[in-house]
Amino acid sequence: MFSPPSRSHVLPALALAAVLVSGCAAEDTTSAAPSAPLAPSSSAAAPTASPAPTLTITDPWVKATGEGMTAAFGTLVNNTDTEVSVVSGASPLSPKIELHEVVESGGKMVMRPKEGGFVIPARGTHELAPGGDHIMLMGVTKKVEPGAEIPFTLTLADGGTLEFTAIGKEFAGGKEDYQPGGEGGMDMGGSDDKDNS
Repeated sequence: MFSPPSRSHVLPALALAAVLVSGCAAEDTTSAAPSAPLAPSSSAAAPTASPAPTLTITDPWVKATGEGMTAAFGTLVNNTDTEVSVVSGASPLSPKIELHEVVESGGKMVMRPKEGGFVIPARGTHELAPGGDHIMLMGVTKKVEPGAEIPFTLTLADGGTLEFTAIGKEFAGGKEDYQPGGEGGMDMGGSDDKDNS
């Protein structure tokens, strides 16, 4: 005569079946093909070279002077494929800076603000030099000695800026003394600022 299995025999059998099933599942997981390697994260990507600045300046310098007026020079270099315009400048050395050009007027050389600022052609240069375009500093109250380091910020038409340091330098050149009128000076059109160097 058949007697049903006791409860004490059924429970161990169920437990054994569960272990075998979970063992199979674990075996399936470990025998699965390895997953494809992950793509490198953006932080691990090779670094890219930073783009060249829009505008740079080579050999910037300022004429050594006492109080009054002086000028800054150098060569502006456009590193882009479109023309760049410099529309204003600033420096802690002077409360008033203008972008100037030198032109002939009435038989004499005259300094005046350059309308539209300095325009540097695409992939080109624009020289700032004594007797030509320059950055004019007016109302200078601190003596500029040779070797002095003078910070400047030029503002571009698109709102960008170029910051650089110009070095004080003695320069007699063509006797440009960047003061209104006077022997060897250039007419500023009636400005009262003077270079007392």
